[in-house]
Amino acid sequence: MMKLLRPFRWLLLIILLLLSCLWCLNTGAVALDWQLLWPCLFDQCDASAQQQILLELRLPRLLLGLVAGAGLALSGALLQNLSRNMLADPYLFGIISGAGLGATLATLLLPQYAVALPLAAFFGALLAMVLVLGFAALGGWQRLDTVILAGVAVSFLLSAVTSLLLYQSEAFAANRVIFWLMGSLARADYQALAVITPCLLVCFALGCLYRRQLDALQWSDQTAQSLGVAVLPIRLLFLLLTAALTACIVAYCGGIGFVGLMIPHLVRLLFGGQTLVLLCGSMLCGSMFLIWVDAGARTLLPEQELPLGVITAGLGSLFFLLLLSRKGQRPL
Repeated sequence: MMKLLRPFRWLLLIILLLLSCLWCLNTGAVALDWQLLWPCLFDQCDASAQQQILLELRLPRLLLGLVAGAGLALSGALLQNLSRNMLADPYLFGIISGAGLGATLATLLLPQYAVALPLAAFFGALLAMVLVLGFAALGGWQRLDTVILAGVAVSFLLSAVTSLLLYQSEAFAANRVIFWLMGSLARADYQALAVITPCLLVCFALGCLYRRQLDALQWSDQTAQSLGVAVLPIRLLFLLLTAALTACIVAYCGGIGFVGLMIPHLVRLLFGGQTLVLLCGSMLCGSMFLIWVDAGARTLLPEQELPLGVITAGLGSLFFLLLLSRKGQRPL
């Protein structure tokens, strides 16, 4: 019976995502006319102001929220499968700290160049990834615990350097970087989509291609090796892919936490933990979740936008408290 209901769940999820997109397009400080929504989307609208708001502000922001949410949730799902740790998250590898360091340097040294901030954040995130894998390799990085501990160490190290730079900088530049680090889709444009979308598609395609190997890794390394899976190359490949994908997202959206933690858990509850199902469900649910959060960030406070990281952190904390309470009710 459950297998028969699953197609309806997928259909309901897709319909809900489409309705959420339409709702988010009409959510903001300026209310748009629903009757002109479709003509304006296809550049056939007589209301130039509405068309400008829709095509230059809200549509890029919506699309960036979709790909960023999908990418963060996909990265979390892959990392949880690779590490067999349900608490694994892209930020365990220090990527957000590396991006923050790069953004801080760009803001302080090259404030006149708008493109410097995302580029510096991207290279800072890649630097963090290289440091994590390098330190883990020195300590025998085949052990998953070593990779996680290396990520925590690098995160603290780069955060300390960033805090020192912000402490010595002027207040305006420091406030700008701090707001960016807490996450926002305010910098949405089509250039960001052109960078993030190919990384997302490559990561998803390879995840689907190696879905059987990823399923085997969920049991144990020994079981996967007995089935002919090259454990070390596959794990390294997807560590690099998820780190690069997260770096692209952080470079344009800042630090948005807990998406990669919460969404895979919810997908497992709704659809199961098979790799292909988990990846597809995580992308759809992650996209929908992030555009909901962004709509709330723009409307919860009048004439003020909340950072996305604040909302996702609050929701993530409540989510894990709920998980702990449900676990505590089970008999020992």
